[in-house]
Amino acid sequence: MPENKIDFTTNELVTALISREIRDGDLAFVGVGTNGRAFTLAVGIPLTAVRLAQMTHAPAASVYWGNLLEPDLSSMPADLRQDSFTRWQAAACPSDTGVKCDMLARRAFDVCFDSGAQVDRFGNLNITAIGDYRKPKVRLVGCLAQPEHFAFVPRPIVVVDLDRRVFVEKVDFITSVGHLRGGTSRRDVGLSEGGPHIVVTDKAIFDFAPDTKAMRLRSLHPGVGLEEVFDNMGFRPVVPDEVPTTPSPNARELELIRQVIDPNRVLLRV
Repeated sequence: MPENKIDFTTNELVTALISREIRDGDLAFVGVGTNGRAFTLAVGIPLTAVRLAQMTHAPAASVYWGNLLEPDLSSMPADLRQDSFTRWQAAACPSDTGVKCDMLARRAFDVCFDSGAQVDRFGNLNITAIGDYRKPKVRLVGCLAQPEHFAFVPRPIVVVDLDRRVFVEKVDFITSVGHLRGGTSRRDVGLSEGGPHIVVTDKAIFDFAPDTKAMRLRSLHPGVGLEEVFDNMGFRPVVPDEVPTTPSPNARELELIRQVIDPNRVLLRV
């Protein structure tokens, strides 16, 4: 008899994929995000993925979320407000942002999650300005701690929707140095190893070719074709001879996401 088809959303698909990237004992950094889709990408998907990893294959994984070190992710409130953060049970709640920067510089984190307004073929990220920095068309949020993420965290994961305005040939401003101009260029200017590990989008997953450091297509989500990916990018990624399909979440992962981790759709709401 044929297997029953399991239906899932794109958010659930990428959450399960990211969860499998989390290793036992990892400390992951998640920012605070804003609202709407931006919140889902920067906070909702990463937090759900870490919790899913804790409940499946990485029980010793932990997270630093905003100013909460190791928050208890086993009890998700019906909605997230400022009051939720002040009352959230956690191992610690450092009020000094310098603590977080110090942890980054000491390479205390194994994984971090980043998003941005622009990312280019070598994984450089821009959240500072669109257009000329001195007279920008749009002034963005600024660097936050993202330069340190790509400098000191071994496995940064970029989570962003695939869009031609976001995936550009060259970012207008380098907030976070990825693989710079490709090849050995990052090392040539005196920077240590770093840059994004993978780029997770709503249509495909990307990594970076070991030699050129150019963005490379790692997998296509179910039902997505190559041309759809190319149409939503300002450059052509490296494409292997055979492109696998992104693995689907299994029934157990979906059950945990929907019924245990995020039953009120607080994290994966958009």
